[in-house]
Amino acid sequence: MTEQIVTPWEVSGEGEIDYDRLIKDFGSNRISNELIARIESAIGTKAHPWLKRGIFFSERDMNQILASYEKGEPFYVYTGRGPSSEALHLGHMIPFTFTKWLQDAFGCIVVIQLTDDEKFLWKDLKFDEARRFALENAKDIIACGFSPERTFIFRDTDYIHTMYPNIIKIARLTTTSTARAVFGFTNSDNIGKHVFPAIQAAPSFASTFPKIFGTTDETVLRKIRCLIPCAIDQDPYFRVTRDIAKRMKYPKPSLLHAQFLPSLHGAGSKMSASVGGTSIFMTDSKKQIKKKINKYAFSGGRATVEEQRELGADLKVDVPFHYLCYFLHDDVELERIRKDYSEGRMLTGEVKAILIKILQDLVMEHQEKRKDVTDKDVELFMTPRYMEVYEKKSEPIATVEETREGKE
Repeated sequence: MTEQIVTPWEVSGEGEIDYDRLIKDFGSNRISNELIARIESAIGTKAHPWLKRGIFFSERDMNQILASYEKGEPFYVYTGRGPSSEALHLGHMIPFTFTKWLQDAFGCIVVIQLTDDEKFLWKDLKFDEARRFALENAKDIIACGFSPERTFIFRDTDYIHTMYPNIIKIARLTTTSTARAVFGFTNSDNIGKHVFPAIQAAPSFASTFPKIFGTTDETVLRKIRCLIPCAIDQDPYFRVTRDIAKRMKYPKPSLLHAQFLPSLHGAGSKMSASVGGTSIFMTDSKKQIKKKINKYAFSGGRATVEEQRELGADLKVDVPFHYLCYFLHDDVELERIRKDYSEGRMLTGEVKAILIKILQDLVMEHQEKRKDVTDKDVELFMTPRYMEVYEKKSEPIATVEETREGKE
């Protein structure tokens, strides 16, 4: 069995990540066609392509979320970002793009945690630098199109006062032996790392957001479920959280796990902001995107045109095709490329050209939207305020501009 390491801080292995093995090791459930059908029935529209294509592949208690939604009972979505750099890359955008879809599909509240404290504790970052990165990342998140009336973005070092009661309750219920076993902490790790899992767990409980839900009544807040879409490497945090939830008399948070967007260099690792030539950043120019794809994107195509025509590409290792599975949402066109490329009727250069155009359009559109995000927008999204549990389906979601005008 090949070795693979999947933790909140490291993803590596020999060859492809074995997601079936992760499901078994982590004790989660593969997302079934029946679950996808139930999601579609609940929201009255088609599921996101990333669900249908198995990019979001694993879950915990998603049926509980659907049961609550079908009965009109409240739930909210929680995701986050560790601000270790000023610019986000494509891999960072996966949970936010999917969370935006969840908000639109269910009309639900979204809370987004910016863990500037985590990055200060783990990375060689100055405290003020981590805080600044968080605000820059918030602008990228807002540019994804989240509803300003239904989204709360918070930086841990700002919101810690409100979170602290739940943090110490969680910390008291988490032993050092559990933290060491799950997260691999050693005597050389600073004590802040030992406490951080409680900070990341706290947003899983509705009582962390009394202003958002308009009450401090624990009997009300304990009825509000939490759904967490995240990459599978974040699951250890929430396995511990789910064990603690029952003892805190809260529902266990539900999860939807995503696969990793591979680095341009190939399978066995995820896209990383710290390794040169592995990532497409949301600040890249069209020229940079084209150069990175052509130069670095690992190909499953054959060494010569003749071999490619005869044998076709190995799609299991082909990074351009993997990226198309994420970013080309036309199922018919994706299937055409899959067949033609794997059977030798398309060359690697043709597939890369298609991907380059898609990514250039995606990144340029994001850059234009981010330009429109102001400091006032950031302040609005980062201000705790009351929100209705569900959007009224008959009313359109307010845009940033409309909300800004209303506040002024």
